[in-house]
Amino acid sequence: MDFLNYPQPLADLIAGLSRLPGIGPKTAGRLAFYLLQQPQTAESLADAIQNALTNIRECSVCCNYTDQDPCSICSSDKRDSSLLCIVEQPRDVASLEKTREFKGRYHVLHGVISPLEGIGPEQLTVQQLLKRLDGVQEVIMAMNPTVEGEATAMYLSKILKPMGIKVTRIAHGLPVGGDLEYADEVTIARALEGRRQL
Repeated sequence: MDFLNYPQPLADLIAGLSRLPGIGPKTAGRLAFYLLQQPQTAESLADAIQNALTNIRECSVCCNYTDQDPCSICSSDKRDSSLLCIVEQPRDVASLEKTREFKGRYHVLHGVISPLEGIGPEQLTVQQLLKRLDGVQEVIMAMNPTVEGEATAMYLSKILKPMGIKVTRIAHGLPVGGDLEYADEVTIARALEGRRQL
């Protein structure tokens, strides 16, 4: 999108917004004009962004985003410290917590192993993970079912199994309400592998 006809501050705002994931130039333009027309909303948004940048940091234990250290999950005595769920990103913790099913603790890798992007185990929080395994009996791999997610799960599994830790993987398969007709072969195969007795 050509920003030449816009004043430079507006062009910069549109360019900045278009760098956000899922926001193209047209949507960025609409957002920029909206923010200019709603100065109170723009100021509140700017304050919220600044507040998050100032006060949110990684938990020194699980590497999740938090405003206190350790985070509320790591400091809770109601969580099962023998059960550890490894996820790719902080947003994955939020997704799992919404279910209210998991009662253990988490570890956030902040990515997955991806040689094509130059991301190896040393760019992830693997070292922090290895330092907190005392008393852990089971590790649940909750990475996304991608090639990189699978490779990361396998890499960590090879490290953890010799330590006598039970390593499990979340099940993958058909979503609730999904139709077999529209599912791909890999999804159907995973659903069959993850079947359980009724």
